[in-house]
Amino acid sequence: MAEISGGEILARMLQKEGVEKVFGIIDGTYFGFYAALHRIGIEIVTPRHETCAAHMAGTYARLTGKLGVCMASNGPGVANLLPGLVVEQADGNRVLAITSARRPSIMYPDRGGSYQCFDQSGVIGKIGKWSAAASSFDRVPELMRKALRKSWEGRPGVVHLDVPETIMNGKFKADVGYWAPHQYRNVTAPAPTREQVTQAADWLIAAGAPMIHTGSGIIHCNAYESLRRVAELLHAPVTTSWAARGMLTENSPLAITMPHVKLNHKVRNDADVVLILGSRIGETDWWGKPPYWRHPSEQKTIQVDLDADIIGLNKPADLGVVADAKRFLELLGDELQKRQGELKLDARRTRVAAYSKTMQEDRAGWDKALSDMAVPMHPAHIGTVCRELFPEDSVLVADGGNATIWAMFYHKVSVPNTVISTFKFGMLGAGMSQAVAAAIARPGKPVCCIIGDGAMGFHSQEVETAVRNKAQVIYIVLCDKQWGMVKMNQQFMLRPFKTMIFKHLDPDETIKADLGEIKFDKLGEAMGAYGERVSDPAQLKPALQRALATGGCAVIHVDVDPVKHMWAPGLIHFKKMHEEPKA
Repeated sequence: MAEISGGEILARMLQKEGVEKVFGIIDGTYFGFYAALHRIGIEIVTPRHETCAAHMAGTYARLTGKLGVCMASNGPGVANLLPGLVVEQADGNRVLAITSARRPSIMYPDRGGSYQCFDQSGVIGKIGKWSAAASSFDRVPELMRKALRKSWEGRPGVVHLDVPETIMNGKFKADVGYWAPHQYRNVTAPAPTREQVTQAADWLIAAGAPMIHTGSGIIHCNAYESLRRVAELLHAPVTTSWAARGMLTENSPLAITMPHVKLNHKVRNDADVVLILGSRIGETDWWGKPPYWRHPSEQKTIQVDLDADIIGLNKPADLGVVADAKRFLELLGDELQKRQGELKLDARRTRVAAYSKTMQEDRAGWDKALSDMAVPMHPAHIGTVCRELFPEDSVLVADGGNATIWAMFYHKVSVPNTVISTFKFGMLGAGMSQAVAAAIARPGKPVCCIIGDGAMGFHSQEVETAVRNKAQVIYIVLCDKQWGMVKMNQQFMLRPFKTMIFKHLDPDETIKADLGEIKFDKLGEAMGAYGERVSDPAQLKPALQRALATGGCAVIHVDVDPVKHMWAPGLIHFKKMHEEPKA
């Protein structure tokens, strides 16, 4: 029997799973792990902060469909990792965190006064899907297999394995067998029953106004083409959760896009049969409740999800299907294709045409802002120019409060799974590393990161990570030198009438909502990126063209009008969302 470290076992098991990259900061407490990764050809991508390692793993998983793996060292490394894990669990990204721990003789439980020691597994177990701590070398393979099994079961999220440094780095005599994934976990997508598919088809064919609502489950099973086929056969409009924007290309007249909030409400109230795919129907979906959705007594609901706990969680399901959404859509599409003669589409076409007209009217109203050529610029210009210059299959990363809203209202998703944000958490600063991971996941395409100056301040050091990894990320920083979304809320709380009349308050009338100057273009240059500053909307396009022409990372500091930026579109809906809907 050869001598091997616990860390090498972990590395070789990841290799069997097809893992190609691991995100994290190196440390002596798990040298045995990352040294083995390096030796067997798994790339180690190192950010400047462990939180960013979790965001990079989550983004990489979301864009590639592979397992995202991050690592952190015991104590402060794990503490830094926690915020990222909270976000990746909330957003439902498939992340495996591997951490080192102090030696078993002083940890689990803490002996008292142990250096860099806390209940790492207990804490992550509270925020993730599953967590365990290895107590001996012999249990490392077993627990790693269980972590991988849990990772691929049900709704994606965070799983965690904690391994003591003495086991991670120590050498032990062992004859380790490395099993193939199918030997310890299910690798076949669960399918619906024939009866479930037939029942769903019956209801959708007979419906007067069917609709489809998708969540990010469509991303994780890569069901874009199957979704398009079913939507077109039914001529059913498609709404999405925030996190699933663009699952159906927004070039389709059936795509009811996220910014058209009132229209989304209308579509969901018009529908007599709704097919829900891979969505929890959470708060950003108004819990599926009236008055934002039709009353359940008047609307049949078919809900498909990998996780049985999601079925009927917030909206009652008349037909609950525990299955892979792609497999369900493939079978449903086949059934609908056979029964095309039963479909009566004239009324559906008329209804969808009316929805399209509403979206065109909304867009015409929003686009009036593009005629505003004042300096500093109106923030509507940023998303519009980016949409024109970046390839349509480039990833857009949106980060910040009002900056994200402006980006979302002026962006169009032509290619599915090209929008990244922290839709279920709104975590400022995550976009800095998400953008780097996007460039790594999809090499050869520039990544557009629209980010607020507040959010940029959280993890601006990751510009250096982009430069070091030759990631072509163009950071476009919307600078208004204020906590804009918070300031808007303060203004209405403190001086509502003055706010409505003058649109803003004097600096001394709000509470700590203003920020000082940071020259983000110079900050980018200091870390090796191309930097440029622009305030005039007429100069935005040339500046971005110069940034893209470099082929590398760039930071464009964009001065936006602070008052106009604060009055982002749709804020009233965001506020209403935080209230419990009432029937």
